[in-house]
Amino acid sequence: MERSVRRETRELGAALTAAMERTGASVGMVYLLPPEGRTLRLAVLSGVPLDIAAPWTRVALGDPVPVADAVSQARLVWLGDQEEMARRYPRPGLVLPYRFSLAALPLTADGTPWGGLVVLWPAGHPPTLSPEEAEVLRTGAGRMADVLRTAAGAGDPLLPGPHPFVAHAPGPAPGQTAAALAFADRLPGGSCALDLDGRVTFVTRTAAELLGLPRERLVGTFPWEALPWLDAPVVEDRYRAALISRETTAFTAVRPPGHRLRFRLHPDATGISVRVIPLPDAPEAGSRPRPARAPARRRSATPGVPGRAGTLYHLMHLAAMFTEAVGVQDVAERTAEQMTPALGARSLALLLAGDGRLRLVGHSGCDPDLAERLYSVPVGAGTPEVRAFTGGTPLFFQSAQELRAAYPSAGERTPEGAWAFVPLIASGRPVGSLVLGFDRPRGFHSPERAVLSSLAGLIAQALDRARLYDAKHDLVHSLQAGLLPHGLPRVSGLDVSARYLPAAVGMDVGGDFYDVIRLGDTTCAVTIGDVQGHNVDAAALMGQVRTAVHATAGAPPGEVLARTNRLLLDLDPGLFTSCLYAHLDLARHSAVLATAGHPPPLCRHPDGRTASLDVPPGLLLGIDATATYPETEVPLPPGTLLALFTDGLVEVPGVHFDTTTADLAARISRGDPTDLDALADAVVEHACRTAPRNDDMALVLLRTHP
Repeated sequence: MERSVRRETRELGAALTAAMERTGASVGMVYLLPPEGRTLRLAVLSGVPLDIAAPWTRVALGDPVPVADAVSQARLVWLGDQEEMARRYPRPGLVLPYRFSLAALPLTADGTPWGGLVVLWPAGHPPTLSPEEAEVLRTGAGRMADVLRTAAGAGDPLLPGPHPFVAHAPGPAPGQTAAALAFADRLPGGSCALDLDGRVTFVTRTAAELLGLPRERLVGTFPWEALPWLDAPVVEDRYRAALISRETTAFTAVRPPGHRLRFRLHPDATGISVRVIPLPDAPEAGSRPRPARAPARRRSATPGVPGRAGTLYHLMHLAAMFTEAVGVQDVAERTAEQMTPALGARSLALLLAGDGRLRLVGHSGCDPDLAERLYSVPVGAGTPEVRAFTGGTPLFFQSAQELRAAYPSAGERTPEGAWAFVPLIASGRPVGSLVLGFDRPRGFHSPERAVLSSLAGLIAQALDRARLYDAKHDLVHSLQAGLLPHGLPRVSGLDVSARYLPAAVGMDVGGDFYDVIRLGDTTCAVTIGDVQGHNVDAAALMGQVRTAVHATAGAPPGEVLARTNRLLLDLDPGLFTSCLYAHLDLARHSAVLATAGHPPPLCRHPDGRTASLDVPPGLLLGIDATATYPETEVPLPPGTLLALFTDGLVEVPGVHFDTTTADLAARISRGDPTDLDALADAVVEHACRTAPRNDDMALVLLRTHP
C-alpha cells in the first residue's frame, strides 16, 4: 500500500507541476478530503517551504479561506490581488501581506468532493483569470480528482502523510555549473543563492568576505542562523515577500561592528539569487555617530523563535483563528496545529483544569507514553505541569537531563531536548497548563519566555470562553432534543427514518422540527417545519407548533395548518413558521399534503425517478389568521419513497436552491431505497461534507411497501 500511495502522490505532484508550468503559477497546493471528513489536509506543496504554508496544512470546510469555499461551494474562487484577498479573506490576508493572485478549485469526480487545488501567481498577473488558464486548472483538477477516485475505488484511498509531498521545479542543466560559477565570481560585489526553504546553496568568495564567514560555514545553513545580525523580522519578511510575489526585494543590514551591506533578492521558481553590495560605513556629515551595538546573541538553530517574521505571522494567524474558534476541542485543535510549527516545537500538549485534575484536551507530536502520562493528572501531583498550574509561574528546562534532575517522576523515557511548562491564566486565575517539547537542548532567552507567556494567556482566554460556549451549547441542545420525538411509531406498510442535526456554526438552539403520528392501523400523519430564528424563543415556539399539529392530527391537512396558524397568531410570538403536513392512507396507497411556505417533498417513484412534488404553497404560519392552505393528493404505490426536509439540508451559499434540491434528488435516486437508515446517513453526511451548515437540518424518509 505504501508504494501505491507514494506513486499516486507523485501523480498528484506531476499534475500540479504541469498546471503551474502551463499557467505561469509560482505556488501550488493540493488538498485531500479524507472519506467522511470535514477537514482538508495539505498533501502536495510546490513553490514555497512548508514553514510558510504551515498555517494551512489543515483547513476545515467552514474556515474562511479560499480553498474551503471552493470545495464546500463546488466552485472556482478567484482573488485578483492583495486588496481583494484582504477584503474577502482577512485572516490569510493578514498572514500573507504580499502581492499575488490566487485561484482555488474543488477536486470533484462523479459529484463527490475529493479535495481542493490552490495556485498562486506572482505580482504582475492580470486582475482576471484568462479562459485558457481556467481551462488548464479545471483539466488539472479533473486529473487529480480521477487519481483520488481511482485510489478509493481500488480500496486504497490516498491519505496525506505527516508532511506534504514537495514537488520541486527543475534546476539548471549540469553542464552550465562551471560557467555559472566563474560568471558569478567575476561580478562586482558578492553573490549567493538560497533554495526555496531559505538555505544557502552557493556563495562566491567575495560574498563570504563581505558576510564575514568562510564558505563552508555558510553553505547549507539559514542565513539568519549562521549570521545572527541577520536575525530580524525585516530580513525574513523580505525573503517571504520575494517567494510569494516573485518580485525583487531589498533590505539593508549592518554587520558588526558597523559594516553596512545592501541585499537584493531576485526570486524564481527554483530559489533566490542574492546580490550583496557594500555601502559606506561612515555616517553622513552632520549626523550624530551611532552608538556601538553589542553583537547579537546567536539564537538557537530551532526555527520559529520569536523575532522572526514567520513566527509573528504564525501567531497573528493563531490570534485571528481564536476569534472564530468556539468549543474547547476547537480551540485545542487549532492551537496544536498552529503553535507546533510556529514555535519549532516537536510536541505540544494542552491541559485544562477541572474536578481536581489537569486533563489533556489537545496535543500534537506527543509520543504515546507522554500522552498517557498527561491524560489525567491530579492537581496534587508533584509534576512540572502541575507545578506551573498551581504556582502560576512558567518552568523552563534547557534539556531533558535538567528536567529529570528537577523532577525524577518525568522518567527516563522523556524525549531528549528542551522543555517548557507554562501556566494558562485567564482573568487572573489559572485554568490549565501548556507543555512544549523541543528536539534539541536550547536556552529560553527573556524575549522568548515573554512571548510564550503572552501566548499562554491568549490560549487561556480562548479556552475559558470556549468552556462557557460548551456549557451553553450542551444546555440548548438538550432543550431542543427534549422537544423532538424520542422515537418513531411503527405503521404497517411503511418504513420510516429521520435525522436531525443542529447548525455546525453558532451555538443557539434552532427551530427545525418533525413528527410522525400514528392515526390508525394503516393511516398516519407526518409533519416537518422550521421556526424562524435560532434562540430559546424559536425552540419554545417549535415545541408549541409541534404540539398544536399533534393535537389536530387526523383532520384534513389544510385544516390542521389553518388551526395551527390561528393558534400562533393568538400566541403572538413575533416569529414565522414554515410547515408541511401530510396524511398517509396506506390502504388506499395515497397521501394528501398541504404546505405553509415549506419546501415540497421529493418523491422517488418505484421506477427510480425522483422529483419534487407539485404542492401549491400557502402562507407561512403566523402571518394572516384568514389564510387557507390548499390540499394536494398524490398516489403512493408500493415502493414509493418520500423525502421531507428543511432548507438547512440543501442551502449552499452562492448556489441556487433548485440546483441543490436537484442534487439531493439525484442522491436519493442513486441510494438503496430498501435501507432507509443508510440512505438517510448518506444524505446527511454528503450535506455536511459539501458546505458549511449555518442552519439546522431535518430529514424524514418514508417508504411504502406491500
